[in-house]
Amino acid sequence: MPRLLAPLFLLISLITTPLAFAEEPKLQRTLSIAGHGEISAVPDIADISLGVASSSKKAGDALKANTTAMRALFAILKSMGIEDKDIATSNFSVNPRLDYGKEGNQPPKVVGYDVSNTVNVRLRKVDVLGELLDKAVGDGANQINSLSFSVSEANLKIDQARTEAFADAKRKADLYAKAGGFKLAEVITMSEGVGYAPPRPYLTRTLKADAAEAVPIAQGEQTLSVDVNVVWAIK
Repeated sequence: MPRLLAPLFLLISLITTPLAFAEEPKLQRTLSIAGHGEISAVPDIADISLGVASSSKKAGDALKANTTAMRALFAILKSMGIEDKDIATSNFSVNPRLDYGKEGNQPPKVVGYDVSNTVNVRLRKVDVLGELLDKAVGDGANQINSLSFSVSEANLKIDQARTEAFADAKRKADLYAKAGGFKLAEVITMSEGVGYAPPRPYLTRTLKADAAEAVPIAQGEQTLSVDVNVVWAIK
């Protein structure tokens, strides 16, 4: 039996031996570089949350006063050329005002009503923002809850940052290739991250002709940035 198995083992050995000496695949050499690009822009859109809060002993009186003030506010917004699409009610509430007594342990008693109406306004002409705030507070609104700025057509500006980010990565890659004595081949992978830096002080402007009544506004300057990571094959 051992004599019969010996040729079989020899045949298997002859078949498998060349596989043992097969050349292992070469690992692809790569270079991974990060690039950064950013674009700074002065915001040209203002988003404002403002409204009217009214109080009275009777709910109807509070609502009437609030409605009158809101109509005046809407008239101001219209006079400033703000379109309907840029005005949206964000909150409306009617709440009783309760009195719990000096000790705070007696059943609550309704002593009045508070009515609040808030609208979000998008202003596409930032240079009239001070005038808008002056008129709104003087003739209608008694609440300004928030004010923020943004950049229109931000995607187009981010595309500029993308171009700069890739150019930055390519510049670094060329530098390393020259120093390392190799050449860049095709791009294997590329990934990005987009960021918005908080506004930084840019210019404080008085946005109304009458300096005595004008509201000073600091628009700031926003930075739109892109970070990209590029992997090249090298040869």
